[in-house]
Formats: sequence, structure tokens, C-alpha cells
Amino acid sequence: MGIVIAILLFGFIVFFHELGHFLLARKNGIRVDEFWIGMGPTLVHKKIGETDYCLKLFPIGGACMMGEDDADDFSEGSFNSKSPLQRISVIAAGPVFNFILAFICGFIFICCVGIDKPVISGVAEDMPAMEVGLQAGDKIVEINGKNIHIFREISLLNIIHPGERMEITYERAGIRNTVSLTPVYDEESGAYMMGVYSNGYEKGSVGEIILYSIYEIEYWIEMTLDSLKMLFTRQIGMDQLSGPVGVVNAVDQTYQVSKSGGIYLVFLNMIRMAVLLSANLGVMNLLPIPALDGGRLLFLVIELVRGKRVPPEKEGYVHMIGMMFLLILMAFVVFNDLKRIFM
Repeated sequence: MGIVIAILLFGFIVFFHELGHFLLARKNGIRVDEFWIGMGPTLVHKKIGETDYCLKLFPIGGACMMGEDDADDFSEGSFNSKSPLQRISVIAAGPVFNFILAFICGFIFICCVGIDKPVISGVAEDMPAMEVGLQAGDKIVEINGKNIHIFREISLLNIIHPGERMEITYERAGIRNTVSLTPVYDEESGAYMMGVYSNGYEKGSVGEIILYSIYEIEYWIEMTLDSLKMLFTRQIGMDQLSGPVGVVNAVDQTYQVSKSGGIYLVFLNMIRMAVLLSANLGVMNLLPIPALDGGRLLFLVIELVRGKRVPPEKEGYVHMIGMMFLLILMAFVVFNDLKRIFM
């Protein structure tokens, strides 16, 4: 059951991404030849206007075919016939819709669970936080110049900057103070810790829920970017990369852990996974990698600045090389995922 939920969840997130491309294409008068829901053999299809709407066998994503790869088609309603700004809006719509979906799911999660404010509920004895005078009720507002909005950001900073000295600004009784401390390594958890406990989740007003839904997206975007940075700086290895197989396995494991708590707990954890996956997909698609949305956006921005298109054959070669690289990377990632699962 967990694997089925994982496939449906991941498929819906990809479908919502393609829906963004589709809606902005139609808004800009771009002809959409086919719009799929699912993948594989077509079960049913119906042509409405110029678009063939298809429902396919496997519920894993979708596709929006609007002729953007046909470099010679400048006919009325074609992708290439539109201005650079119109084409940018269509390509950017996919990742933007991922962030919109992440916000919606984050909003639902926070409505159900509450807000994760960076307020200390307690301080561990003989730990750095106690030594510098932090107390229960203190609200951490800044660490090393970075604004802190949710408690989990503290743990994330300890992961990204393990053992580094921290300048912490906190608020107590409306007054802000700053202290310095160096997290210490905790053998039991295998992580660096300051020694502070979360105040837990608390209910908030509608305005707070909206604001903290944005903070939730920001948190997952930062986590994705920081993970990429750690990959390039070799803080984490290539063998820790994960792809669709790993995502399905992670969702399945979350389901297996959650199901003993009932349907409601499963629902909450799947909603949180949806925030993570949708924000992650949005970020990855905006990276300036050929063949991805970010690579296409880069060429469109260059066209906007130059006032003329990059020769289509040159752009096509770059995207082809990018696609080959992505296929090789995908094969490597799938191998990693399978090795972790079965070995």
C-alpha cells in the first residue's frame, strides 16, 4: 500500500508541474498538441479544439506537448512564435506550480498540526546553550546573520555547519540579546547539538498560518540548495544521491512507520512529504542544466538580453548533451537506490 501511495503522490506532483506549463501555454495562446495524465499506453483520449487529452495506464505524472522543441515551427499559435517573456512564463510555470503546491500542502499541514516557532522549551544540562544562559521561553531570531523562523532551521544549521561557532540572537521579554556558542558532538544522536529543546507546535491565526506556510517552503528550498552545496563541497558523497526509486522507498517507509498511528497520521506525513518533494522538484527544475526547465530558461534569458535567439541547432546540441548527462546520472542514482534497498 505504501508503494502505491508513493507512486500516486509522486505522480500527482509531476502532473501538477505539467499543469503549470499547460495553463500558461493556453493563457499565452500557445497551441498544446497533447496533454497527458499518467504514462504508458493510452486508455482513453478526447480531442477538444487543438489539444488531445489523454488518460494513460500508469498514474505517474503527465506531460504537456506544445512543440517547444520544433525549432522550425513559427506558425500562428506555436511556442516559437511568442515573445521571449511569454515563453519564459510558460517554462517557469512548471516549477512555480510546484512551489504553489508545496504552499498548499504546507498550509494544510500547519492547519492540522500547528506552527513550529523557534521558541525554547528547555535547555539540557552541561550543554553549550546552558553555559551561555539560554532559557526556556527564549525565542531564537537569528543565527550567524540568518533569520530563524522555524525551530527545524536550528538543526539544519548544525548539519550544514557541524561544530562551527554560532552567533545567536534571541528574544526574551521583548529584549534582544546575542550570545556565542559552539555546538558539541553528541555520541547518542551522532550530531552536533546546542542543547535546546523545541517548544512544540502551537496553533496560530490565519495570517500566521499563511506566513509560516511560506517559511515551510523556504525551509525545504534551503535544505535542497544546501544539500547540493554539500554535494559539491564533498561534505556528502555521490553515493548518497537518491532518485525516483529512493523517493518511492522513502515514502513507503514513512507510511510503514505511520500506519500504526492511524489514517490521520499517515495523511499528515504524506502531506509533509508532498511539501518536501514538490519544493525539491521546483528547485531542481530551475537549475540551469540543459534539458531541464532551468536550462531552457537560461537560453530564453540570453535571447532576451541579446535581442535575438541562440541558433536553434546549437541550443539543440546543448540540450541533447544535457539529456545524455541526465540519463547517465539517473542510471547511477537508480543503481544507488537499488543498492541501498537490497544490499
